[in-house]
Amino acid sequence: MNTKMLGWATVIYLVAMAFYLIRLLRDDEYWGKLATGTALCGLALHTAGIAVRWWESYRMGLGHAPLANFYESMIFFSWAIMLLYLVTEWRIKNRVIGPFVTPVAFLSMAYASLSPDQATRIQPLIPALQSNWLTSHVVTCFMGYGAFTIAFGLGVLFFARRFVAGTGNPSKGGGAHFPDEGTIEELIYHSTIMGFIFLSLGIITGSVWANFAWGSYWSWDPKETWSLITWLIYAALLHARLVRGWRGKRVAIMAIAGFASVLFTYLGVNYLDSLHSYLL
Repeated sequence: MNTKMLGWATVIYLVAMAFYLIRLLRDDEYWGKLATGTALCGLALHTAGIAVRWWESYRMGLGHAPLANFYESMIFFSWAIMLLYLVTEWRIKNRVIGPFVTPVAFLSMAYASLSPDQATRIQPLIPALQSNWLTSHVVTCFMGYGAFTIAFGLGVLFFARRFVAGTGNPSKGGGAHFPDEGTIEELIYHSTIMGFIFLSLGIITGSVWANFAWGSYWSWDPKETWSLITWLIYAALLHARLVRGWRGKRVAIMAIAGFASVLFTYLGVNYLDSLHSYLL
């Protein structure tokens, strides 16, 4: 039941992505409203699918949040992206970020759907995951990842605006329906702050959980190490902007580079010898 709901949510996100792209190319708010409405429907179905999966785990006598394996984490990652994106869209009253963020949410769902049947089934938690810290750690980390995805989309938008402008100077025409560079960079900054706070909480809760499960707060496991590297990249971004006065292109580049580190922390490290290999 829940997998069918999540499968339909994936299709709806694909349609929303197409509508956002049409809106960008035609600068027609009819398509923008259609895109937002479709994305909201997808998020509602997505939320229902996660809730049903959670309820089914209790009905089976397992009773845990659907955050325990790679499939479930990908589903939640996509959910966090779409939730934070739609909140951002509502806050700034602009849909231009949609074509740069919704593809990540769709691809996350699509990639999760390729998981083998065994991975999509609700299964008992292994001993290391039988802790109340599971939910707090995973939720904070992936909300951080979702916020960093928004910052990444804004970084791509920054360069897309310059590309449309043609000369690298948007004031000379082109990109008129995009936000100005200062607005984009400010949004990158705020998204990064939100992601940084969530990731910091994720690292802290993860350390407490590690001590509970393995008897050590920090063991320099590959996942832990790369989480720290990602944290340092975004800390450097915030420091450079606040203290060194970095603006514009440099901030956009760091937002994109930081997201590459997020992807490696989440996906790449899983293929290394890690205590977190259960996510596979």
